[in-house]
Amino acid sequence: MTTKLSLINLEQVKNTAGVPSYPRSALKAGIVHFGVGNFHRAHQAVYLDELFNAGRDHDWAIIGAGVLPSDEAMRAKLESQDFLTTVVEQDINRTAAHVTGSMIGYLRPGDVAATVAQLADPAIRIVSLTITEGGYFIDPASGVFDPAHPAIAADGADPDNPKTVFGLIAAGLKARRGKGIAPFTVMSCDNIPGNGEVTHAAVSGVARLSDPAFADWIDANVAFPNGMVDRITPATGPREIFTLAEEYGIDDQWPVFCEEFKQWVLEDRFPQGRPALETVGVQFVEDVAPYEHMKIRILNGGHAAIAYPAALLDIHFVHEAMEDADIRAFLAKLEREEIIPVIPPVPGTDLDAYFRLIETRFLNPKIGDTIPRLAQDGSNRQPKFILPSTADRLRRGEDVVGLALVSALWCRYFAGISESGRPIAFNDASADRLHAAAARAKDDPAAFLALGDIFGAVAASELFRRRFEKALKTLWEHGTRATLRLYLDNRLAD
Repeated sequence: MTTKLSLINLEQVKNTAGVPSYPRSALKAGIVHFGVGNFHRAHQAVYLDELFNAGRDHDWAIIGAGVLPSDEAMRAKLESQDFLTTVVEQDINRTAAHVTGSMIGYLRPGDVAATVAQLADPAIRIVSLTITEGGYFIDPASGVFDPAHPAIAADGADPDNPKTVFGLIAAGLKARRGKGIAPFTVMSCDNIPGNGEVTHAAVSGVARLSDPAFADWIDANVAFPNGMVDRITPATGPREIFTLAEEYGIDDQWPVFCEEFKQWVLEDRFPQGRPALETVGVQFVEDVAPYEHMKIRILNGGHAAIAYPAALLDIHFVHEAMEDADIRAFLAKLEREEIIPVIPPVPGTDLDAYFRLIETRFLNPKIGDTIPRLAQDGSNRQPKFILPSTADRLRRGEDVVGLALVSALWCRYFAGISESGRPIAFNDASADRLHAAAARAKDDPAAFLALGDIFGAVAASELFRRRFEKALKTLWEHGTRATLRLYLDNRLAD
């Protein structure tokens, strides 16, 4: 017997899960959030729920928003359960569920007028985003906003009918300026170095296409704080929905399962105010960059490093990959010898201890994180999580045997078959051209490095090309496991 998640059923739900201690009627919207996926609901929404449970800042509730037709499925499911979400936190030795109520509405995707009107509401003082690393219209090789992207160019040509999140934000800011309302703060919660600066470039960039003076006003008046966010949050599927129903008796159409650990580091630049998030564990600092480098390169880079050898060896779950002695040793050697040495110091942080924590988190079997999730969207993730470490080492005149192997494993993965001959299902916007380049690279490794928008100047390095070619040739001739062992024995660079 299950209980459908809804406000009216919270009395029954609280028999097996924590529920909000605040009345939802007490909440008022202060934030519009674009990109209501699992990570947002396991991270920002949880921090706010904890704050509301403490009796604080009930005027900072969330209104969800989306721009893609696919966002409608999430909106409809959340609306059917009064915008409540069950979050199941799973540590190795502990599992607990609680219901968050920090979201109180969700704008219908595609309704430009309603979205701009909500953004123009003086009560909205923060607009936040989790739209994935690939959603910022960045040229992967240069790391710079691309105003010529067709979606951005379309918004520039028709700014009153925007289709992108940045066009909508710009339209909301323009409406506020026209009414004499102070601008909201724009807060990215995505895994991108300098995510506030990147978001600033996108919002100002799309505005500049139609109104340079307005873009100058954005530059001078709108705050875009940088932030670092962290919580491993797998995708939701039938397994999670069934588990919640079986173990907790809750019928939630889209629950979130995640690890217990979470972290949020923010620059304190919120001219129109902000919720007192420091009271629930958010760390406010003057400069987020060291924390970003640490997390993106050690954790996200670590995910990228293990994803492709695991996929080639037909390993499905992340914890199973970490239980494989060769993959775990490969990750440790790569991190300690090539990634961590080029990360700037982080205040009050031992980087090796941080990596040991990451290892423990990757080993957590309860959250059910999957290799296909880690392997997706590599065309956006490799240039952000792996290649910056490669470039830093090359600039310092240092070797890149392990990092070149990561790139070669990615290339081998895009050949489309695992070691056992099983077809690989790609999840990448650039899958077709990556697959074609990887097929050519079997005989001509330079064909993959010719993807200039991904590899950029790294591909021009003679040392990197040599290491990549040797690694890829070894993968094809001897297989993934043998190649990993050659690397571990310091014989891959021979």
